[in-house]
Amino acid sequence: MTKMQKLVVAGGIESRILLLRGHKVMLDTDLAVVYATTTKALNQAVKRNIGRFPPDFTFQLTRQERDKVVTNCDHLRRLKYSPTLPMPSPSTGR
Repeated sequence: MTKMQKLVVAGGIESRILLLRGHKVMLDTDLAVVYATTTKALNQAVKRNIGRFPPDFTFQLTRQERDKVVTNCDHLRRLKYSPTLPMPSPSTGR
């Protein structure tokens, strides 16, 4: 079973979509699982190709936003002590 299949079986992608700052987004950690890569590699690829994305494609969470997401989403508890703040991306087309 691939990581993508495990994600779908474990509750589906829909359960990974969050509403932050008025946008439906997925955190970089969840997108990395979907694309079977590391969060670091995903973020590096986005930074290398930033010209291909709209200006508001990603943003960095504040510590307060991260704490709220970690509190409300059990699957993100590993982010609680992460020194790096997550970067959400839109989960749907604009």
